[in-house]
Amino acid sequence: MKTDELREKYLEFFETKGCVRRPSDVLVPRGDPTVLFTPAGMNQFKDQFLGVGKLDFTRATTCQKCLRTGDIENVGNTAYHHTFFEMLGNFSFGDYFKNDAIHWAWEFLTDKKWLGLDPQRLTVTVFQEDEEAYGIWHDKIGLSADRITRDNEHENFWPAGAPSEGPDGVCGPCSEIFYHPPGSSGNVEIWNLVFTQFNRVGDPPDNLRPLPKKNIDTGMGLERTAAVLQGHESNFEIDTLRPLCEASAAAVGVKYAYDSPHGRAVRRIADHVRAVTFAISEGVLPDRDRERYVIRQLLRRAVMEGFLIGQHDPFLHTLVPNVAEAMQVPYPELGKETEKIAEAIRDEEEQFLGTVEKGLHKLDNYIEKARGDGKSVLSGDDVFDLHQTDGFLIELTEAVAAKHNLSVDRQRFNARMQRHLQDSGRGAFADKVMAAGPLDAIRETQAGTDFVGYDETASTGKVVGIIAEGRLIDALEEVGHDDPVGVVLDCTPFYGEAGGQVGDTGTLTAAGLQFDVADTQREGDYMVHIGHLKSGTLQLGMEVTAEIDTQRRAGIRRAHSATHLLHHALHKYVGEHALQRGSKVDRDTLRFDFSQPRPVTSEQISQIEDEVNRRIAEGAAVSAEIMELKEAKKLGAMALFGEKYPDRVRMVSMGDFSKELCGGTHLVNTGQVGLCKIISEEGTQKGVRRITALTGERALEKIRHDEALLKELAQQLKTPQPDDLPQRVNALQEELKRLKRELSKQTSQSAASAVDTMLENAISVGDVKIVGHEARDWDVEMIRAQIDQIRRSAGSSAVLIGSITGDKVILIAGLSKDLVQQGLNASDWVKTAAKIAGGGGGGRPDFAQAGAKHPEKLGEAIAHGTKWLQEQLEK
Repeated sequence: MKTDELREKYLEFFETKGCVRRPSDVLVPRGDPTVLFTPAGMNQFKDQFLGVGKLDFTRATTCQKCLRTGDIENVGNTAYHHTFFEMLGNFSFGDYFKNDAIHWAWEFLTDKKWLGLDPQRLTVTVFQEDEEAYGIWHDKIGLSADRITRDNEHENFWPAGAPSEGPDGVCGPCSEIFYHPPGSSGNVEIWNLVFTQFNRVGDPPDNLRPLPKKNIDTGMGLERTAAVLQGHESNFEIDTLRPLCEASAAAVGVKYAYDSPHGRAVRRIADHVRAVTFAISEGVLPDRDRERYVIRQLLRRAVMEGFLIGQHDPFLHTLVPNVAEAMQVPYPELGKETEKIAEAIRDEEEQFLGTVEKGLHKLDNYIEKARGDGKSVLSGDDVFDLHQTDGFLIELTEAVAAKHNLSVDRQRFNARMQRHLQDSGRGAFADKVMAAGPLDAIRETQAGTDFVGYDETASTGKVVGIIAEGRLIDALEEVGHDDPVGVVLDCTPFYGEAGGQVGDTGTLTAAGLQFDVADTQREGDYMVHIGHLKSGTLQLGMEVTAEIDTQRRAGIRRAHSATHLLHHALHKYVGEHALQRGSKVDRDTLRFDFSQPRPVTSEQISQIEDEVNRRIAEGAAVSAEIMELKEAKKLGAMALFGEKYPDRVRMVSMGDFSKELCGGTHLVNTGQVGLCKIISEEGTQKGVRRITALTGERALEKIRHDEALLKELAQQLKTPQPDDLPQRVNALQEELKRLKRELSKQTSQSAASAVDTMLENAISVGDVKIVGHEARDWDVEMIRAQIDQIRRSAGSSAVLIGSITGDKVILIAGLSKDLVQQGLNASDWVKTAAKIAGGGGGGRPDFAQAGAKHPEKLGEAIAHGTKWLQEQLEK
C-alpha cells in the first residue's frame, strides 16, 4: 500500500466514525510559547482538550506535519527516527472513550477493507493499573493474556512518569499497539492510544483526580506504518523516502544503498531537506533565533554531511523539487513554492560554505594550540565560539579534530549551547514566567483574557493567575523581588506581544497595591502581565485596575499604522512581490522586512517616503472589522506568507488603499501618524530587505538632529552653507586620492628596489633560495606581487614576507612549484612562523597567509620560519 493511500484510508475510516477531518496545523504553532515546532497531532486541539473556548466538534481526525529534533543524533542511524514526519491521529473531546478507541483501532488495522494486517502479529501494552483497557483488549477484542503487556507509568502513561513525578495537569494512561513483521526478531510500535482521564494535583497518593470529561488522543506514525505495509525494515525505504535518498546520493556524487558507507549521511540529508523544505514553505527562513535557528542548523547539518562526503558546492537546493514531487498529493502547495524555497536554501548554503573555509583556518589554530599545550581535547569554549561566530557545526569540528587524533569537550560545548538556546527565545525576562504548566492549570478554570484594549486604556479585572518562578502562587507579598512575576487577569486593556507589535507596559493597582508591568506577552487567549510588585500584596481573586502607559501606546499605534502605509507604498513603487517577511513595531519606531532581491534605490526610498506622508496628510479613516477569512480575502486583504489564521479574522482598512489582516492597535485616521521618516534600508539576508523608520515626535527629532549635524559639519569644513558641503567633500576626496597615489608610488618604488636586496640576503640550500623579509606598511596585494616576482626571477625559491600596518600583522609564504612537488607546504610553513608571534593561518600548498597578535615578535617569527624551512630542505 502506497503512503498516500494509507494516509487517505486512515482519514476516511475515522470520518465514517463521525470524526471531523481537520487539515494539518502549521509546523510552527501560533500563540504557543511552550514549543518551537508542532510535535504531535494533539497540539492544535489544546483548547478542545482543556474545554476552553467554543467547541465546534467533539471528534476529529488529522494527518499532522510534525518536527522534532530531540533525537536528531539517531536520524539516519536507526530505521525509524526522523526530524520531519507525519502523524495520523484521531481525537475525542468528552465524546467517545476507551472502548470505541480500542475497537476502532483494531478494526482499522485488521479489517481487510482497511489495512488487513494479520491479527496474530499484533500485540499491545497497557498501564499496569488500567484494568479497563486490559479488560477491553482481553475480554472484548479477544487477545490472550500473553499478548498484553502491563507496564509502569514511565512506559505507559502520558506524560511519562506523571503520577509520581509530575507535572501537574491533564494526564492519563496509554495503550500501545505493536506489529511483528515476518522474518523479524522484534516488534514495531505503530499506534499509541492515550486516554486523558485525570488531572494531576500535587504529589501522590490520591493525586489523580478524574476529569469530568474524558478525552482520546491517538498517534500513528505514517512513515512507520507505511514501512510495515510495504514490507520494509526502515522508513527510509518507503515509496516517499527511498527516491529522495537516491536523489540526495546523486546530488553529492555517490550511489545510495542502505548499508553503504555513505548510507547514514545520505539518509540524514534526505530527512533534513524534507524538514527544511516544509518549514521554509511556511515562511520559517533560516536565521539566528528560535525556530529559525533550528531550521538553519538542520540545513547546515545536511550541507555538512555532503561536505564530508566530498561535495563542496551548494547542492541541497536542487532537492526541493524532489521533496515537492514526493509530497505532491497531500501538499500540492509545495510545488508552487519550489523556486522560492530553493532560492532560500541556496542562499544559506552559500553563506555556510563560505564560513567553512574561514572556520577551517580558525580550527587549525585551535588544533595547533591544543597540540602545543600537550592536550588531546579541544576546548568546549573554543569550539562554541567557532560554532557561534563562524557557523561551524560541532559535527564538522569533531570530524576534522578526529583526523588529528583529537576529541572535543562536548560537555562544556553543550552547556554553552543550552545557555544560548535559552537566551535566544522570547528573552530571559519573559521566559521566567511563560511556563507551560502554570498556564495549562489556569486554563482549567479560566476561559481566557477578555482584551478590551482596542477601545479602552484602563479597565478593572480579576486576578486569575500569579506565576512566579515557573509555578502558580496564591499571593505575592515580596516587594522588590529580583525575578519577574506574571499576572493573568480575566479582563485587560494590555496588548500582549504579537504580530510584530511589542507588548504594553503600565500598572496594576488597587488599595495600597502597585504592580509595575514591564512587558505583556500573549499565550493563546491569555495576556500575561510581566513585572514587579512595588507596594502592597497581590492576591488571587482580587480586583485590580489595569492601566496602560498611554503615551507609549500612542507611539506604538502611530508606528503600527505607518507600517501598513509603508507596506502599501512598497507595493506601489517596488512591486507586488514586496511582501512582508517580518516586522517590529515599537514606540514611534518600526522595522519592516520584505521580499526584495536587490537594494531599494534612493529614488524609490524617496518615492516610498513621500507616498507614506501623502497618505498621512490625507487623514484617511482607519477602521477594523471582524469577518470570515474567506470574505476578507475576497475583499483583497493582504495575508502574511506562511501565517495561520482562524476562521474569523480582524481586517484593518485605511481609506480605500490598504486592507490587511491584523490584530494590532491602530489610530482612528492616518493623519494622527503626524510624520514618517525612513532612516535606513539594508539587507538582512539574500532576498530580504529591511526598512527602519520613525514616526511622530521621533521622526521630527531625527530631522532636527540631522539638520544640526549638517550645520556642525559645515562649520568644521569651513563651508558657508550646508548646501555647499558636497562640493567641499568632493574637493577633499580628490586631494586624498592624489596623496594616496603619491604614497603608493613611493611605496611601490621602495618595494621594487627591495626585491634585489631580498635576493642578495637570501639563504641558499643547494639551488633553492630562501627569502625572509620584514616590511612596513605593505598590504596583501603588494606582498603577493613581491613573492610572485621573486619566484619568477629566482626559479626554485621559498619566500616568507611579513608586514605591520597599524596594529595589523600579515605573514605570507610562497613556494615555487618544484618545492611543492617535493612535499613542502606553504600552509605548514606560515603556521610555524606565525605561531611565534601569537597567530595562525593557512592556505594552499604553494601560497598561504597568516595573521598574528604580537607585532613586536614579527622579526623573530620570520627568522624562526626561515630556519624551519632550511631544516626541511636539508633533511
